[in-house]
Amino acid sequence: MTQYVQLDTLKENTMARVVVIGGGYGGITVAKGLDPIAEVVLVEQKDQFVHHAAALRAAVDEVWEQAIFMPYTNLLTRGRFVHGTVSRVEGTTVHVYGHDPIEADYLVFATGSTYPFPAKYSSSNSAVARARLAQLHENFKGARSVMLVGGGTVGIEFAGELAHTFPGMEIIIVEKEDTILSSPGYSEELREEISAQLAELGIRVITGSELAFLPPHNVGELGHFQVSTLGGEQIEGDIWFQCYGAAANTGYLHGTDYEEFLHPNGTLRVKKSLQVVGHERSYAVGDLTDVRESKRADAARQQARVVIANLSALIAGEPPEAVYEPTKEWVILPLGPNMGASQLVDAEGVSRIVGADQTMEIKGADLMVSVIRSQLNLP
Repeated sequence: MTQYVQLDTLKENTMARVVVIGGGYGGITVAKGLDPIAEVVLVEQKDQFVHHAAALRAAVDEVWEQAIFMPYTNLLTRGRFVHGTVSRVEGTTVHVYGHDPIEADYLVFATGSTYPFPAKYSSSNSAVARARLAQLHENFKGARSVMLVGGGTVGIEFAGELAHTFPGMEIIIVEKEDTILSSPGYSEELREEISAQLAELGIRVITGSELAFLPPHNVGELGHFQVSTLGGEQIEGDIWFQCYGAAANTGYLHGTDYEEFLHPNGTLRVKKSLQVVGHERSYAVGDLTDVRESKRADAARQQARVVIANLSALIAGEPPEAVYEPTKEWVILPLGPNMGASQLVDAEGVSRIVGADQTMEIKGADLMVSVIRSQLNLP
């Protein structure tokens, strides 16, 4: 029978060290949850937390420019925050550029995924990210038309934000599939409701043909362009954005003993316990896992609770018995602050569509900024 005991290498009265790599939604949940019982080290390449769930609102509304950036200062009471970029991980030893290697008793991967600007920010410096956001606001003032390439949830939500803030702007969504929201899991009723609202907002939607070539400017840059779809439809615009292309952020695991457990798409293989396959003392949460569900902040937080339970058990010398079961997925899709629709699923698995009022009630008037600030122990 397997005995689960505290590590032999730990001296009496010392705490197990848990290194959490990544300070997104899942990472901060794990770090805060284990802070009372472990020596937690949170390693994050960004100097401040970025509330990506509100990033598209911040992209169009200057009032939100500061609201999505929040310091990590108050998150941990006993543990510490390390601002740095992980170069590689060997077993449970974490190598961070500019820092000594950090030895861990347990390791949690929570580095999430990358996504094109402005849904996510690549800069590690919040001042640089803010400057890019301020420049985007200036660029919008000179734009009469915007093209969004991708008709999934990001492209649609961004279109709604643009339409609300710039009512005279021409907005075009280009989706290569035959319908918007083409990924599995979206009901036809939701597509119809969102399509009707997009039409009400005057947003032009082109489906069934991808672009023959991309504009010559970078995303978010102001500059008139002309492009065409493979179907021959002509599009003119002043600014454009790529609204597709999420990728698991696991590049630092290539060339390590974790590489064989990466899928071709970069996601990391985990068990139902969220333990990394082949690594007893390593766990993973959020977008970088191969859990078969959509990548959402609430899913990352739910996974984090399973990891907290399992690591708490291990630290106490007990078997880790918590498992993660993907929940019935809700789709919450606001179109600006006043419109949108959601696909809700009840306990029996029956889905229903609700409109703008309930969508705003679920997402919250502040897009959950107050919830995240509370989690980070900020006023």
